Amino acid sequence: MRPRTPLRPITLLSAAVLLAAAAPAAAAPAAAAPGGTASRPFAPAAPSPGYALPGPLGPLGRPAGDPPPPADRAAATPAGHETAAPGHGPLDPVVRLAAQRLLVADEVAAAKRLTGAPADDPARDRAVLAAGAGEARALGTDPAAASRLLGDQIAAATLVERALLAGWAADPGRAPAVAPPLTTLRATLDDLDSRLVAAWNDAADHRAAPGCGAALAAEVTSVAPELGLDELHSTALARALASVCR
Repeated sequence: MRPRTPLRPITLLSAAVLLAAAAPAAAAPAAAAPGGTASRPFAPAAPSPGYALPGPLGPLGRPAGDPPPPADRAAATPAGHETAAPGHGPLDPVVRLAAQRLLVADEVAAAKRLTGAPADDPARDRAVLAAGAGEARALGTDPAAASRLLGDQIAAATLVERALLAGWAADPGRAPAVAPPLTTLRATLDDLDSRLVAAWNDAADHRAAPGCGAALAAEVTSVAPELGLDELHSTALARALASVCR
């Protein structure tokens, strides 16, 4: 499949800028365990509410003419410990899973448009955060920090969904005609979330290292073009990684 072409090249500098521009981390749910170690987020600055769709985009946010990704692309790796892709560092699984989750957000936006569901779904968000806290407890790590991580994924996905929905509302001719059921997409997201929390836990020592921010930015410079992320999805990826380093 021909990957999506980014609007402009992703360099180490631009990745660092994207990470520095990440919005504030979402609040953990009230049920999260208190007293967890606070993450050290990147300096936050929320993207503009009127964030423009990069374009020209096809029905699911890809350049016109690009086919959709295979249904199993986001969930191709079996459950268990994630390994870094060849030539990548130990934070690669965290960055890659967060990016894959954002690709699924395209289909979620399409499904929500076709069903009339809003971009925001507080009940679903609470379930995701609670599941993440449970995964963390099972791994023996901080549930509150894991909830912050997944809160960042929710905020990043919502950024993508809102931008796509706004673009389709402005130009209905570009809106998708079909989309997978939300139940199917959410099962895929649940799998990605479980793997992401595990990869995040496995990378604990690297997340606490002084060079975490630079290492994270370096992974973004590689993963974003590999997965064909455009400007919208690259900005959302920075948002998704806001609390990884601590």
